[in-house]
Amino acid sequence: MKNAIKMTEGNIFKCIIYFAIPILVGNIFQQLYNVADVAIIGHILGDDALAAVGAVTPVYGLLIGLASGITNGFAVIIARFFGADNEKEMNKSVALTYVLSGIMALILTMVSLIYIRPLMKYLNTPDEIIDNSVAYMRIIVIFLVITIAYNMMAGMMRAIGNSKAPLYFLVISTLINVGLDFLLVKGFNMGVEGAAYATVISQGIAVVLCFIYALNKCNFLIFRKKNLSWDGALIIELVNTGLSMGLMYAIVSVGSIILQGAVNSFGKATITAHTAARKIDDIFMMLLGTTAMASSTFASQNFGAGKMDRVKNGIKCSILIAEFWSLLSLVIALAFRKPLIQSLTNTSNPEVIATASKYILWNIPFFFVLSILLVLRSSLQGVGRKIVPITGSIVEFVMKVVAVKFLAPWLGYFGICILEPIIWIVCALIVIGDFIVFTKQIKDKGVKIRKQQRIRAKWQPQS
Repeated sequence: MKNAIKMTEGNIFKCIIYFAIPILVGNIFQQLYNVADVAIIGHILGDDALAAVGAVTPVYGLLIGLASGITNGFAVIIARFFGADNEKEMNKSVALTYVLSGIMALILTMVSLIYIRPLMKYLNTPDEIIDNSVAYMRIIVIFLVITIAYNMMAGMMRAIGNSKAPLYFLVISTLINVGLDFLLVKGFNMGVEGAAYATVISQGIAVVLCFIYALNKCNFLIFRKKNLSWDGALIIELVNTGLSMGLMYAIVSVGSIILQGAVNSFGKATITAHTAARKIDDIFMMLLGTTAMASSTFASQNFGAGKMDRVKNGIKCSILIAEFWSLLSLVIALAFRKPLIQSLTNTSNPEVIATASKYILWNIPFFFVLSILLVLRSSLQGVGRKIVPITGSIVEFVMKVVAVKFLAPWLGYFGICILEPIIWIVCALIVIGDFIVFTKQIKDKGVKIRKQQRIRAKWQPQS
């Protein structure tokens, strides 16, 4: 297959790095979507408009997390068949991915349009910004099918080891997005709605480019009716894997939405500070998420090929890469957090700067724990272990609910700052336990297979 890369052979470190670098660059440009919106809105429209977008960010994150999680789950199955050289099942999985992604887009769009405003009211969004928040989110939701289509195509390309093509199209669309932000927000005075339209138009261009590339370079990723087979077992596997990854992200995002409600209750200055701090945190988290994604694809392909030693060693290598970045992130954050906050928000409000700094200083030092959590959680999903990663996400959700009820009222915004580090520690312990069980099962299975091989060799007639 042209423009597809097997990760079942060769140096493990090189496989992961070469696969991860384009994803990392792509994630940087993906963040530029959001950072461009935040920076342009903050500089041109002011703190109120920035707070409006910040207040709705967790809701947007929920939808994107659920959609990308489900499509990545579909891609895990495609990667597994690709690693096993099972072309027939891979083609069936591709065709079903299109159908299931379309159904998901329809359901999420309809539900979101109905519940946007009630949800924003439930989250204590201040009256002076709620209209802008809803207007921004409604445009994103109406064109949610575009976002899902891009994540579907990018996920399938990465499943076959091609992480470069999605990067090229994302870079193009991000540059277009920045230009449209200035044109629509400043030039046409469209406010926050202009930023939303800029995002969906530029993402639409990325989708078109993905389909053109797939049609010409890897056309087995294009939907073909002849490959559509209503294979009940395969549909169940796709849905189970997709929903398990989607729910993992969604549960975390729902917890973040509830947490945002507590942040919103502290007023506009805190909302603005939290929005800026989260954006900076997200930038530093990119390589961690990228490494986790690369580790998941690597584990999926090698699991499909039956190469369990490469699965284990790939996970360990991914953790080392993520820990190195965590150290570098900490150094950068300690040295440059204040200039980063000011450049992102264009604010001189000392309360905003101090509040955002507090959040950053309590989060980034715990990236060393988060690295282990993200890599193990994604990799375990990649080898079909769905229950424990979801369990960890449920624990995270419960802890966020408890924090909103007790920790935030007791400790104020400081309670928000320390919450996620505590969650990362608890959830990391859970996935570490499952990884130990997984490696023991592999070892026991390997011992059993070798014992059977020795018995067969012993009783095999001598020629």
